[in-house]
Amino acid sequence: MGFLDIRDVTKFYGQTEVLHRINISIEEDEFLVLVGPSGCGKSTLLNMIAGLESITSGEVSIRGRVINGVHPSQRNIAMVFQSYALYPNMTVGKNITFGLEMHGVSRHEREEALLDVAKLLQIDHLLDRKPGQLSGGQRQRVAMGRALVRKPDVFLFDEPLSNLDAKLRVDMRTEIKKLHEKLKTTIVYVTHDQIEAMTLSTRIAVLEQGHIQQLGTPQEIYNTPANVFVGRFMGSPAMNVIPARVAVQEGVPFACVTDSGDGEQLLRFSQANLAGWDGREILLGIRPEAITDPEGADRGSTNVVSLRNRIGVTEPAGSDTFVTMTLGGIDVTARMRADVNVCRGDTVDLAFNMDKAVAFDPETEKRIES
Repeated sequence: MGFLDIRDVTKFYGQTEVLHRINISIEEDEFLVLVGPSGCGKSTLLNMIAGLESITSGEVSIRGRVINGVHPSQRNIAMVFQSYALYPNMTVGKNITFGLEMHGVSRHEREEALLDVAKLLQIDHLLDRKPGQLSGGQRQRVAMGRALVRKPDVFLFDEPLSNLDAKLRVDMRTEIKKLHEKLKTTIVYVTHDQIEAMTLSTRIAVLEQGHIQQLGTPQEIYNTPANVFVGRFMGSPAMNVIPARVAVQEGVPFACVTDSGDGEQLLRFSQANLAGWDGREILLGIRPEAITDPEGADRGSTNVVSLRNRIGVTEPAGSDTFVTMTLGGIDVTARMRADVNVCRGDTVDLAFNMDKAVAFDPETEKRIES
């Protein structure tokens, strides 16, 4: 049993089931991120934990206490919303302590808690301002302060950075991570941004159409995606998923792929579990950074395979150069060093780190287990 347990939770709106038997056990001090495309059910699940949405079936418990039907104010949960939800007519200090006042906390205790939180979030110089006088990042800190001051069992964040510009989003991401490491709080965080999910979490739950597609650490999700959806959703640029055929030679499985000239080339798999797939079609999953120029290949890899192919598009991106080519009849992205001299139409040698490759069953789209 975890600190926060979600057991067989479902949610119906009328006859439509939007969450399907969700099971997640969250440990104390863990940072769990719920990630997925719009409409996948992640915010609905968060609202059910908060008590803002009813649970159709299943149980949610905190510290072993089932909280189904418990009023939101009695759950000892604090929520930070996408819209900040600050009172425009109140000062920053009043916004932060208003909840404590409503719960009958003494003025002295409120003032002590306010000063502690304001110092922690570096907003102690803003306490007499109104929300309309603050920047987006400052408003977000105030919203976080209002949650922190209550010292709840669980913090819930609902896409809190989506209204910020790109640079401020990165800065606030760092601040939230520092805050979690300092306070050791239990956080459930909703986002559709897979970079936020990877950088902030201790574990990630990937949702799609109301189902958990995979639950694991950021490294597990990124390196061994459970299926094609997870592989493509997590990572930017997305994982390449290339149609291929397994060819076994002397007991060693190879991925046979069609290059831009309609020739077939062999890429030796690192895992031996595909030996039983001889002659069968698969989907080869390989991330852009695992396809590069020979000089940029991972020297620690035991299985870097060379493949020659024609470049279709080059995209300089400062620290990297992304190139697009055709493999298996689809566009495939490779990530090369910034100073690589490649042009559209060039035929070049490419290094495939097959230690990083995974294989998916084309019928189920699930990863073929090793």
